[in-house]
Amino acid sequence: MERRKVILVTDGDEHARKVIELAAEEVGGRCISYSWGNPTPISGEEIVSLILQTPYDPVLVMFDDCGQHEGGLGEKAMQYVALHPQIDVLGAIAVASSTHSREWTHVDVSIDRYGNLTEFGVDKEGLPDLEIGRINGDTVYILDELTIPVVVGVGDIGKMAGFDSIKKGAPITKQAVEIILKRSGYHESRP
Repeated sequence: MERRKVILVTDGDEHARKVIELAAEEVGGRCISYSWGNPTPISGEEIVSLILQTPYDPVLVMFDDCGQHEGGLGEKAMQYVALHPQIDVLGAIAVASSTHSREWTHVDVSIDRYGNLTEFGVDKEGLPDLEIGRINGDTVYILDELTIPVVVGVGDIGKMAGFDSIKKGAPITKQAVEIILKRSGYHESRP
């Protein structure tokens, strides 16, 4: 049984959907578009079923808690997907937000809105934050409880003061996907 290669994305609004669909297409993967919504509108079981139906990898999936503190719908779905025996999580894109619950997670690297890699977290606008190796956001709390090889922090997908807009080709989000594919060894594992 071949395990499906999946990238988790901790954002699910309409801007994120358009950008994640574009990024998936450009890396030759798929996006589970039904996973977009604020909060995530479908269960982890439904998401896994959709992942297993996609014709090829990598599969990008969006999760969103809509600001619900710890263990919201998005995080419950993400946990189910990440722990499923037919899913191989390559990495996660941890998206910063100005959440009131102040959830945070560790990140391996962040990308600021100018495309620079930084050891610091970034804020919603894609500017470097004050803390090294962590990012504040919505739907990120569960990431530290899962075994994820690569976690990349970014600002608000498709926004970041226009630097990640779909009109510009969403360069920051695409860079995050490429970092995950490279650091996870995805390209080397392909025939």
